Amino acid sequence: MSDLSILLAEDDENLGRLLRDFLMAKGYSVHLSENGKEALTEFANGSYDFVILDVMMPEMDGFTAAKEIRQINSDIPILFLTARSMKEDTLEGFKAGADDYMTKPFSMEELLARMNAILKRVQPKQANRTEFEIGNSVFDSNRQTLITGEKEVKLTTRESGLFKLLVEKKNEVLDRNTALKALWGDDSYYNSRSMDVYITKLRKYLKEDSKLEIMTVHGKGFKLLEN
Repeated sequence: MSDLSILLAEDDENLGRLLRDFLMAKGYSVHLSENGKEALTEFANGSYDFVILDVMMPEMDGFTAAKEIRQINSDIPILFLTARSMKEDTLEGFKAGADDYMTKPFSMEELLARMNAILKRVQPKQANRTEFEIGNSVFDSNRQTLITGEKEVKLTTRESGLFKLLVEKKNEVLDRNTALKALWGDDSYYNSRSMDVYITKLRKYLKEDSKLEIMTVHGKGFKLLEN
């Protein structure tokens, strides 16, 4: 499992670096974010197998970040780190989608053991896909390409990020605010209008595929339909 990619969000600079260096020494690929908002954006634009979130962080706390991440990927393993041990916090963590919960201070070896236990439970459904066959097309989020028949379209980073969110929620509603926070960092009016432009561009690309359609769900968001 040493090839797994981990998203770590910890606002304590020293602890964050310590955890990152320990996990990298064990062979994992690790990205360190300093707050929940940054972690959410990184998760939406990157490709990760495991998420570790500190609960108390600036910009966006770990509970909120976890709920938003779960909207993007319902299967991703999430482990919470917290300095608090109140029962209510633990329950809140599991409600937010945690697979496990660790109270500081903890040993690095215990963290590793907890991670391995989670991965054994979820690994069968955790594929961390980057290539998707949908409709009559093939979408590669790593290469940022959409191939329909013999036509290949090179997507921008944001187009690819938005399309990946739609593909992962195929035939379900992708919440507008969730997508905005994930890709743009906030759901301001300006960013919302920008996303509408990207949706228009994606619809143009999908004209080549009669089996795919992006539908607007008024007041909620968008849905990628596969006929």
